[in-house]
Amino acid sequence: MDLNLILVTVVTLLVAGYLYVKKKFQYWEEKDVPHLKPKFPMGNLQGMGTTKHTTQIFTDAYNKLKGKDLFGGIYFFTKPVVIPLDLDFLKNIFVKDFQYFHDRGIYVNEKDDPLSGHLFALTGQRWKNLRNKLSPTFTSGKMKMMHSTIIAVANEFQKYLEPIAAKNEEIEIKDVLSRFTTDVIGNCAFGVECNSIKDPNTEFRRIGKRIFEFSPIEFLKIFFFAMFPSLGQLLKVKLTKPEVDEFFMRLLRETTDYREKNNIQRNDFLSLLMQIMKTGKIEGDDTDLGKMTFEELAAQTFLFFVAGYETSSSTMTFALYELAQNQEIQDRAREEVLRVLEKHNGEYNYEACIEMKYLDQVINETLRKHPIVDNLIRTCGQDYQVPGTKHVIEKGTMLFVPVNGIHHDPEIYPDPERFDPDRFTEENIKARHPYAWLPFGEGPRICVGMRFGMMQTRVGLAHLLQNYRVRTCTKTLIPMVLDPANTVMSPKGGMWLKMEKI
Repeated sequence: MDLNLILVTVVTLLVAGYLYVKKKFQYWEEKDVPHLKPKFPMGNLQGMGTTKHTTQIFTDAYNKLKGKDLFGGIYFFTKPVVIPLDLDFLKNIFVKDFQYFHDRGIYVNEKDDPLSGHLFALTGQRWKNLRNKLSPTFTSGKMKMMHSTIIAVANEFQKYLEPIAAKNEEIEIKDVLSRFTTDVIGNCAFGVECNSIKDPNTEFRRIGKRIFEFSPIEFLKIFFFAMFPSLGQLLKVKLTKPEVDEFFMRLLRETTDYREKNNIQRNDFLSLLMQIMKTGKIEGDDTDLGKMTFEELAAQTFLFFVAGYETSSSTMTFALYELAQNQEIQDRAREEVLRVLEKHNGEYNYEACIEMKYLDQVINETLRKHPIVDNLIRTCGQDYQVPGTKHVIEKGTMLFVPVNGIHHDPEIYPDPERFDPDRFTEENIKARHPYAWLPFGEGPRICVGMRFGMMQTRVGLAHLLQNYRVRTCTKTLIPMVLDPANTVMSPKGGMWLKMEKI
């Protein structure tokens, strides 16, 4: 082939590509929407997963765009993305105009990647049908049923900590708390004794850690196929790591087969899902929920594990980090725990844990300052005229709600870096906009497992506060540095604190 022809072809393609990208990057400007200037090739995602955690990118966008309009714009690669900036507009997205924004826009490929077909990611009617099936498994009655299991694990956790506290040693508390929640979820979701508190190298613990470990390339892959899901499905892309998929599918097949053959009933999440899978109903309730396939059961149990172990362990980690720096708040929380336990004869029954109101304020303020799910995702399902404006959000556009940015807005939370559980007294909650605190989302897609997450977090913290004082140590990073390679907010290098026996 003629060398000149090759050169002309290459130059033409480069120019065409440049003009294409330049045109794409003019989207928000042409719509007269305030936006951040993008850079090729990643738009506004520079540094994501390598030098910046995702929350830093979206918090920065919120702070730069806030006050300019109801929403602003950024770019994921060449795709325009909406950043909501107004709390009343958020109410429209989550509730009032939910029919436009009912999907999250997370990559799903049930055929090639069965564990991706869970409630958090599913869309449209598939999501609605599954939500109706799962909601009865998270009622207060079902939570009370699982409470004794959590207490049993917490007692083992307490025994593990005793010799460490006796030596006044520094401890990487994030790892220890992850082992606690791994054992809780293993018992409550699968009915399996994980024993990761005693042995940090169990397969359950190893796989659990692997779920949240991402290389920069894996991180970009997640975002890329969220932007272009049809391409991922065409290419049969699986985002679930092979060893994770193999472990959970094998575990669930073995466990469900064993229970069916031996007619075993347990007070756990898996038992409830097995009832739905076989009969379409939950024992004691005549509501016909419709049967569930094994693949659906596997995906929901996987989600229960993923959402339950990492979010709760991180919440407890951040709570202890703040309490270690605020001894007066720690003392007040401990006094409440001891007072409530004395009222209930020293027993951590369900009613006692519910009565620990100040401890709930501590947890709520922790989730305000350190929201584990730091951004909420929605996708516009049809062209949406933004009320009171000339703007139309086009079908297929993704929205990223900057939870961390909102939670650190000084106009909503004065002195936002100060840890103050009294922000969450009933009086102060009522005085704030109802969409100013969003750790679990809002509206019909609010986290279905919120009660369970709060319950195990409450139990874990209460057991620690009853018996130990938590202090900072020479290895405690102040201020904290986030791990950019983690999909949720997590301290880089773990969280080092000192435990003292009381």
